[in-house]
Amino acid sequence: MDLKVVLVEPLYQGNVGSVARAMKNFGFSDLVLVNPCKLEIEARAMSSHAWDLLENARIVSTLEEAIDDCSIIIGTTGISGSRFDLHLRVPGYSPAQMKERLNGLSGRVAILFGREDQGFSREELRLCDMIMTIPTSEVYPVMNLSHAVAVVLYELSEITNGDTPLADPFDIQLLYEHLTELLNDIDYPEHKREKTELMLRRIFGRACLLPREVQTLRGIIRKMQRQYIGESDSDDDDI
Repeated sequence: MDLKVVLVEPLYQGNVGSVARAMKNFGFSDLVLVNPCKLEIEARAMSSHAWDLLENARIVSTLEEAIDDCSIIIGTTGISGSRFDLHLRVPGYSPAQMKERLNGLSGRVAILFGREDQGFSREELRLCDMIMTIPTSEVYPVMNLSHAVAVVLYELSEITNGDTPLADPFDIQLLYEHLTELLNDIDYPEHKREKTELMLRRIFGRACLLPREVQTLRGIIRKMQRQYIGESDSDDDDI
């Protein structure tokens, strides 16, 4: 499992330094920062012996850049319920449950952590395949950023190494584009299309698709387009 930690617009350099320290505590080193605050003396002090992780961190300007090479995108949040569209079925997995879902798989996975004051926007949550929530007291459910990272990485550090590869991110994106084509071909109602596409992405994201599964799904879609919609394509995927 090639796991990267993505911090989205962190506000406080002390938190970023503490995140690097937590990552090194549990054996992780791939850190990506989306539009971070300045990282200076406080960040170095809080990172302690993990300053090298900050020096080697990848800094990008958009979340899309941070996750474009990942097969699974997992967003972390302390907020549930009304924040999500209920019909999209977005269960919140605990870190322990997420560990069980990822056990035995190999591939690149991104764990996203949001802003200290506002978390994620709805648009950013839409990019996530799964949501992870740390069980906390209802009195004060939102944790400090670095504390949340430490809890999550403590659990995920025990993931069993696997030889079952996740589908390539490029092939997964092709599947989603193919599904969009199919909705267009069948004249799916325009006012339902955006939420339906998102629901399909959620379903397949939670499935942790394997390469053969993606190719089979695309093959089924292509055959549907040929047989029932009349498209011609001699280069069918094998089903």
